[in-house]
Amino acid sequence: MADQPSRKLPLRHPAEIPMFIFMVILNFAILAVLIDFLASAALIPSALRGTNWEPTIKAVAAAIILVAPAIMVVRQVQRASIRGTAVQLSRTQFPDLYASADGFAAALRVTPAPALFLGNGNGALNAFAAQSGWTNNYVVLSNELFANLRNDNREGTRFILGHEVAHIRLHHVALWYNLVLCYSQLIPVLGPTLSRLREYSCDRNGAALEPQGEPGLILLAAGRYAAENVDASELVEQGKHLGGFWVGISQLPRSHPWTVRRLWRLHQLSLFGSTDTAGKAPAPLDVV
Repeated sequence: MADQPSRKLPLRHPAEIPMFIFMVILNFAILAVLIDFLASAALIPSALRGTNWEPTIKAVAAAIILVAPAIMVVRQVQRASIRGTAVQLSRTQFPDLYASADGFAAALRVTPAPALFLGNGNGALNAFAAQSGWTNNYVVLSNELFANLRNDNREGTRFILGHEVAHIRLHHVALWYNLVLCYSQLIPVLGPTLSRLREYSCDRNGAALEPQGEPGLILLAAGRYAAENVDASELVEQGKHLGGFWVGISQLPRSHPWTVRRLWRLHQLSLFGSTDTAGKAPAPLDVV
């Protein structure tokens, strides 16, 4: 098990909070417009009032408003499904993973520690953190993250696990957090941009908790059959030079940053290994 990180946890990408505040303000502005459409219709263009467009606009506004209560229902149904289809870990059921999750929760001051489930990813390399109600936090790992890999991808899995626990610590899965973003996060480009910033934040915490966790991102980039043969230093270099107009454009609709870019950024921050920056120009900003 890696030593406890010396940096103060949790870590966060510096642009995440400003973007979050902007999105919250936008969310309440959208809500105000939706309520006006239903209540007074003052914001509906005068040319459309009294026409068939007015009830259509009101119906769409009502449907969008229902996104908020729908979130609460989906969260409860999702947890019920996980409890019925995945293996819950304990001190005797996959004790190493359970101990890692418990330790990471303590390091990040997440209380109570989230429940941990092992699911059948059906070939997908996946993990996610979630919450039902106000306090029932849990993390789900797919078995493909360590199946048939040398040493069970121990450090890589720990990095991914730390990343997911960080989502809980940074309130990304909290009910209040999702409610104050429930409308604005549906906006193309803006919603994915905030999502990518959250991923960068959680990467920082996962790497601080498991500094040898490179294999976790290499696995996501190369797949479990080839990950062990990837030259990590070359992949970091690939991420370093990833940039340009089309790279930025193609990432706009994506919820996660490019995997090789994530790996490079963690090296640049000296969370995975270190980079020699002496005499070099400042590193470019993240392509969020």
